[in-house]
Amino acid sequence: MPEPAHHADVVIVGAGVSGLSAAHQLNRAGVTTVILEAAPYVGGRMSTEKVDGFRLDRIGQLLSTSYPELRHTPGLDALALRPFAPGLLVHSEGQHHRTAEFLGSQSPRRARGALHAARALASAPRVPRPVRTAARTPLRTSRPPARSTPLGSALDQARLGAALARLAATPVRRLLARPELPAARALSARGLPARTIEGFLRPLLSALLCDPDLTTSSRCADLALHAFARGRLCLPEGGADVLPELLAAALPPGTVRTGVRVTAVAANRVTTAEHGELTCRGVLLATDARAAAELLPGLRVPSFHPVTVVHHAAPEPPLAEPALLLDADRRGPVAHTAVVSHVDPTRAPAGRFLVSSTVLGPPPDDLDRTVLAHLAELYGTPTDRWEPLAVHHTREAVPAMPPPHDLRRPVRLLSGLYVCGDHRDTSTVQGALHSGRRAAHAVLTDLGITPTHTEARLPTAA
Repeated sequence: MPEPAHHADVVIVGAGVSGLSAAHQLNRAGVTTVILEAAPYVGGRMSTEKVDGFRLDRIGQLLSTSYPELRHTPGLDALALRPFAPGLLVHSEGQHHRTAEFLGSQSPRRARGALHAARALASAPRVPRPVRTAARTPLRTSRPPARSTPLGSALDQARLGAALARLAATPVRRLLARPELPAARALSARGLPARTIEGFLRPLLSALLCDPDLTTSSRCADLALHAFARGRLCLPEGGADVLPELLAAALPPGTVRTGVRVTAVAANRVTTAEHGELTCRGVLLATDARAAAELLPGLRVPSFHPVTVVHHAAPEPPLAEPALLLDADRRGPVAHTAVVSHVDPTRAPAGRFLVSSTVLGPPPDDLDRTVLAHLAELYGTPTDRWEPLAVHHTREAVPAMPPPHDLRRPVRLLSGLYVCGDHRDTSTVQGALHSGRRAAHAVLTDLGITPTHTEARLPTAA
């Protein structure tokens, strides 16, 4: 009997960024694909809600201009990245501290020179200052301006700069060969001062990994710091959903089919709830980890980090710059916050200001009150006139990556059946895109096709 005609060479279940990335790699190689998505939109957790002209990301995932998959993935030529101001703004002991403003551009040699100069300054004899007899100036009660020096001494900052410069220059394969510990233990074992770890590295890694306790594998933490040291933190212009929508729009018409719920999968067919059965030569599961395990019992479901994003409209901007503000004291629920409309003006109507704040871990019961009180402390300004826009709580927002963590979990289950997503790589947009490319390469290898990828450079918005 003749074999039935296939609806497509490969059926992809899930229209998140990993599935869309895989579809582009397959289509470039001449493999026809169909993407089935149960939701009415693409992007999965990378979605944006529109409220009164504001664009509100459900999970405030930070991107980096150094992510290689943003250049390797076809379909992202039109993506513009809006960078934060260089360095970071850290709130500690009631003050703002400017940190890491130039660390990303330091070479290891320049960082070593700064370290030697700081050591010489620290060991130089101090000249006592003359005592002034004039009347003292009354103390000011207003918040002092942001300092030009980061937390810690000049020597501490030089050591941090040298460490990040070395990390930026280290090949990824060597980072992945390092001994693996929980990130908090690994940082302490590297000889960095506790003030530097608690005042800078912990809040930074909390923002990058959504893991305030730093239980994440030290290898994953090193990759996050490697990306930070080599690039700039940024947001996609227009909202997080712009990235998956660009990927979907660049695929052949009819490739993505939303509102289709898959109930069963096999190596050569997919069964849907209301649209019958599709036959194919291979099936790629590109859903989140829990949905993938429901379709293929036996797949491991990791634990997750919950994330809550609170959006407010402020009558006046609490900061004058597009800075990412981190909380080093951990005296309130907000881990990091930003005037997002300064970073990307398209996310707020003209004349209005969007402040987005991220709460890591289980949110407090009185979320609205405690968040506003904490934001008033972080920004040093009253927040009683701020208008709440939305609260997005995602209980299973980011897959946890405790050690030992396999950064390259297998994407090929058997010939004709594959799986991808941020739960197979690192729990970042970079990891999701990369796992999609790995899965597409596995499919192409089984089909006897040599995979390729593009090296086109991604434009950055001014």
